Amino acid sequence: MSVKAARRFYRVDSAHDLQFLHSCESASAENRWTFEIAWEVANKVGGIYTVIRSKASASVEELGDHYILLGPYKEHCAKQEVETFELPPGTPLANAVQKLRDRGFKVVTGNWLVDGNPLLVLFDIGSASWNLDSYKKELFEKSGIGIPNHDTESNDSVVFGFMAAQFIAEFNYAAQQEHLALANGSPAPRIVAHFHEWLAGIGLVLLRLWGVQVATVFTTHATLLGRYLCAGNIDFYNNLDKFNIDEEAGRRQIYHRYCMERAATNLAHTFTTVSEITGLEAEHLLKRKPDVITPNGLNVKKFSALHEFQNLHAIYKEKINEFVRGHFYGHLDFDVDRTLYFFIAGRYEFGNKGADVFIEALARLNHMLKVSGSDKTIVAFLIFPAKTHNFNVETLRGQAVVKSLRDTIHDIQQKIGKRIYDVCLSGRLPDSDELLQKEDTVRLKRCIYATQRDTLPPITTHNVVDDASDPVLNSFRRCKLFNETSDRVKVIFHPEFLSSTNPLFGLDYEDFVRGCHLGVFPSYYEPWGYTPAECTVMGIPSISTNLSGFGCFMGDHIADPMSYGIYVVDRRFISLDDSLNQLAQYMFDFTRLNRRQRIIQRNRTERLSDLLDWRNLSVYYRKARQMALHAVFPEFDLDEDENGSGVGRLSYPRPISEPPSPTSSRATTPIPSDQSDEDDEVDEERELRELSVGAEERR
Repeated sequence: MSVKAARRFYRVDSAHDLQFLHSCESASAENRWTFEIAWEVANKVGGIYTVIRSKASASVEELGDHYILLGPYKEHCAKQEVETFELPPGTPLANAVQKLRDRGFKVVTGNWLVDGNPLLVLFDIGSASWNLDSYKKELFEKSGIGIPNHDTESNDSVVFGFMAAQFIAEFNYAAQQEHLALANGSPAPRIVAHFHEWLAGIGLVLLRLWGVQVATVFTTHATLLGRYLCAGNIDFYNNLDKFNIDEEAGRRQIYHRYCMERAATNLAHTFTTVSEITGLEAEHLLKRKPDVITPNGLNVKKFSALHEFQNLHAIYKEKINEFVRGHFYGHLDFDVDRTLYFFIAGRYEFGNKGADVFIEALARLNHMLKVSGSDKTIVAFLIFPAKTHNFNVETLRGQAVVKSLRDTIHDIQQKIGKRIYDVCLSGRLPDSDELLQKEDTVRLKRCIYATQRDTLPPITTHNVVDDASDPVLNSFRRCKLFNETSDRVKVIFHPEFLSSTNPLFGLDYEDFVRGCHLGVFPSYYEPWGYTPAECTVMGIPSISTNLSGFGCFMGDHIADPMSYGIYVVDRRFISLDDSLNQLAQYMFDFTRLNRRQRIIQRNRTERLSDLLDWRNLSVYYRKARQMALHAVFPEFDLDEDENGSGVGRLSYPRPISEPPSPTSSRATTPIPSDQSDEDDEVDEERELRELSVGAEERR
């Protein structure tokens, strides 16, 4: 096998894990039905929406029309994302829908306008809310779970759970009747109901209490109590076995929600979590060890840019450069072309998302860069949605000043070009005085004067509501990160999500990520972590932790994650101070990579896309469904070939061509050895050709 083929063997090997995707016909032939129930089906609220949406294509490819999503009907989302239509009459699905409509419930059917176009059945919670009291009474009498009147979210989950359970029960009955009527020897219907999170868990509880012959799967993406405990600055993971669970839930007034989650967990035929770290958490808090770990994936095709992702990085980086030039006008004493862009983004959970650790590590990085005499500048973006009044005036003024200077220079360039053209036509070369006239000089001086200011560049792009108590701004003040001239680390807090209509960046979040150099996500509580996963499929290196599902998953499946641009900070087994030093060192090491090394690293990072593709990872969901079916229908045989299969075979070796850190000879020797050039050829040849960097290396 050639060296080039050997280094890409995992691309070929991964194809073997896709065979199960051709089982669409077998699901129909075996009369297997899969219902996936979640509050965030066609209802964008949080991360589970991304899970369901991105997985839909692989699920439809595997199960075909026998895959149906159940969710709440939210009109503002449905009008944008759902193509409604009526089901063919006489089918079990149509009969079940009609049964609920006969009870006075509003049920909407159609296709979700995402990849795969899965079939949807959406329930209007309001149309059944008049039954809330009787539903809560039945739930309490049969399970002992009481729901307080003031908790609107829990009340909605009860109504949704009853509607979903009634629909599945009616479908099961209709499918059984159809099977008996046909009497042609075809297999009896086998139904799997897969519920996500506590908001849908009541449906699972009811199916078990009613004795409906349906296989059930329950997936928790993050435990309720775990999220609350971590938000309270508690040493969570080192005290998992010491918590008084009932007391902690009651103290936070979520005991009824905890009971709903725990009941669904323990009544499910198969229980899954999205990561090993969440499985450990569930084992202690929910009192059940997960049967299967179902890691989250992405529809990699959506992010795929083939060989263009390096060019896209250059294009969107230039747009970020333009913003930086405006934001730091009057203090642009650093070379934008030698500036690296780091970022963190997500829900504004200051401690859980690791923003506190990130800012402290930036302060230490600032000191390290000053001491080392580095000529690199870091601009760190913190993107968390927070309450704001409006845009910061200085930020808007900076963009206007830069635009004015750019437009003026463009206008003068055109005039100079015309003058050169006219003079050359007369048969002589123009003098310098003929090129830049006095009026042009005056215009330029005015623009230059407008770029002067005495105040420091703002640390936030918006006027934040109650900025005196804002945790990010307070951390900037505590760490003395004020964007001073001497600082090698500059910070910008952008308290709203990015979109192409944003007057500052004019970039969607995906494009902004492509333009950055490093994503930093030192989370303390992160059951999975879609932000570093999205960085990976777009070819952007990232830093995560061993307390995030993503970090643990990558550590399990890559021989040397750092070589692939996946840095994992230890926040579990070492002290906080050591974790901060480790994070600062990772960022410092990254700044020492030259341009060619960063290009090679981005190449390797993008190659990990296969590892996060739902076409590979959905095999774990299939395994969970098989286990549940076997528990209810013992005659259903488990596919033994899949035990321990799937992504487990996608073990990425350490790359041969480049050491993981800049401490090698490549970082310290101006002219690499011939052997190093030969080793690097496989990784860099395409990118060097596309970007035309050749032998030009920026240190």
